[in-house]
Parts: sequence; C-alpha cells; structure tokens
Amino acid sequence: MSEILSFYLNGNPVEVLVKPEQTLLELLRDELGLTSPKCGCNHGDCGACTVILDGKAVKSCLVLAPTVKGKKVVTADGLCSGEKLHPIQQAFLDYGAPQCGYCTPGMVMAATAFLLENPKPTKEEIKEALSGNLCRCAGYEKYTEAVLAVSKGEFGLLPEGSDFNV
Repeated sequence: MSEILSFYLNGNPVEVLVKPEQTLLELLRDELGLTSPKCGCNHGDCGACTVILDGKAVKSCLVLAPTVKGKKVVTADGLCSGEKLHPIQQAFLDYGAPQCGYCTPGMVMAATAFLLENPKPTKEEIKEALSGNLCRCAGYEKYTEAVLAVSKGEFGLLPEGSDFNV
C-alpha cells in the first residue's frame, strides 16, 4: 500500500507517493528525476548511490524510502549554490579526479559527509573514508588529494561548524 512521504530534498520540502518496498535510490531517480545518485550494484557495495541523510553518508540503494519521512536528504545536485560548485566538487574538477564520472557523485557525497565529521583529516583517514566507494577508473589518489586540499582551505575557507549546505 502506497503512502505519502514528506521530507526535505536538497533543502526543499517534498511530498511524494511511495511504496513500502521502494528504495531511496529508486525514489530519487525514478520518481523525482535526479540523476546524480547512480545505481552501480544495488547491493550497497559500490557507493555510486551515496547521498547524505541527516548529515551522514548513506547508500541510498539500501535505504527504504519511507524511512526518510521528515528527514533531510542531500544529493550531489543539492550541493551547488546557483552556478557556483561546492568546494568538494570544484576540487575534484581541478585535481582531475573524475574520469568516466560514474562514481563521482557518490565520492562527492562521501567526502562531504566525511569532512563534516572530520574537517582536518590525514591522507590515510581520507583513504579510509572513501574506501566504501569504488572507482572503476582507479582515480583514488586524485580524489584523496582533492579532499585533502579542501580540508586545508585551498578551495575557500569553510567556516567552523559549516554544514557545506547540507
């Protein structure tokens, strides 16, 4: 039996009809037309579908849509401020991290959530934080370098307690 689900998506209130067995990934892509969360494996192994749910990175293919009632969901689409990219997005571009681009939105979201919890990480901590996201093009080093650069303020100062628009 379907139900009406109310939650916040990229800062905007949303009401949508969902089925109890529908995943958040299916809702975002199929019902709401967002393309940044990707379906790579549909088993939570690849991280291509990573979004931020109430400040934490989650694999949206493993989250049942009805469980986000009243919560805050942010996708890579929601990190931009108008035409201006989020510091993580800009760093990924400037460091040449994306190759095919398939894993990039999930990497962006994993990195963003990680920096919310640990704004001054070591390179090893960044590698560990991104380890749940697979990159078939093997761009891990560039992603790691880009996150490190953001943490050092190379892409603008991030105010203490910043939520990165999350």
